[in-house]
Amino acid sequence: MSATRTLLSTLCAALMVTACSDPNSGSSATAAAPAAAPAAAAAPMNHEPVLVGNVITGEGFPNPNPTVTRNWGDLPSGREWGSTAGVDIDPTDGNLVAYERCGAGNFGAGAPITCDTNLVDPIFKFNPETGEVLKNFGAGVFVTPHGIHVDVEGNVWVTDFAVNEARTKGHQVHKFSPDGELLMSLGVAGTAGNDGMHFNQPNDVITGPDGSIYVSDGHNAQGMISMQAMEEGRARGDTSRIMKFAPDGTFIKQWGQIGVRHGEFRTPHAMEFDSQGRLWVADRGNHRIEIFDQDGNYLESRYSFSRISGLFITDDDMVYAIDSESSPTSHPNWRNGVRIGHIDEDVVTAFIPPFEREDRLAQGTAGEGVAVDANGNVYAAEGPNSLSQAGGAFTKYSVR
Repeated sequence: MSATRTLLSTLCAALMVTACSDPNSGSSATAAAPAAAPAAAAAPMNHEPVLVGNVITGEGFPNPNPTVTRNWGDLPSGREWGSTAGVDIDPTDGNLVAYERCGAGNFGAGAPITCDTNLVDPIFKFNPETGEVLKNFGAGVFVTPHGIHVDVEGNVWVTDFAVNEARTKGHQVHKFSPDGELLMSLGVAGTAGNDGMHFNQPNDVITGPDGSIYVSDGHNAQGMISMQAMEEGRARGDTSRIMKFAPDGTFIKQWGQIGVRHGEFRTPHAMEFDSQGRLWVADRGNHRIEIFDQDGNYLESRYSFSRISGLFITDDDMVYAIDSESSPTSHPNWRNGVRIGHIDEDVVTAFIPPFEREDRLAQGTAGEGVAVDANGNVYAAEGPNSLSQAGGAFTKYSVR
């Protein structure tokens, strides 16, 4: 029995708080939760005692990973950690696979350091017990790595959501062999677009049960906080969509646009599949998770996991959702950290708290990517918001 399933079996009940209104009702899906919204406990079917927690602040929930190791993982001599948003577990050997942005703490137009200007290997394979670097590759391919995924054969997929000054790199998805050989690149290097041949700031990539490739595309809609701004974004050709490709890279279909209704997104930042073959999408700007079948049909949503940057679903269907961005201006009152719950309900059952950060008041700051090893240890990939507090690109939260 895994550590996550053991955790779930010890909990008597759970909490549900709806973080926003139904996007199909016509009311805003981005309204902030009340400052002192109480946690409502659902009565368990077996009439056992209820464990009460506050889904907004995380208070009252157990922390299954209380031992925090800042600046986790070895770094080659002469290098400094940059920010990241991506970490995954290799299903073939259980090792941790992640990237860092070649020493860049920040990114975007005018960033002084990128993986195009500092040609070091951004992709790492780590021993999860010791942090030892087992492999390091990918130099010269990227501008700004963003999403990462390791498929069932150990191949490593990474998105590149920025573009270099020469417009010869970026807006692509790259597939590497387990040994670091570049096997495939999707998209047109250095060129953004909204058709099936181009990406426009691809956030994440994942392969489905049949080997199909899914890419969540479009990063800037999370900042569109009015209907007019969203309309203007759509008119410019900005994207917030999911794209599906055949295993050989042939484009199949896409769904979604900038918006707040089900099946629309304001930055689809991360994806995961559960054991039922459903695709979970972290719709960060809308503060929710949207769940689809493999053809893009909307199934249901989750609202209790906050403003989510990263997702990980364990083999026993426990959801780990990490919030790196809730702040007094972007998502008031909601505390950053990792919220944990089972796929079957919109319910949080455990919470890993964030680092403190003064300008976020009591909300703190946490990483953008999250992964969980076979022993239940949690790893966070630290983005620009949390890199200083974490002291390095990766943090390990160990079980008791």
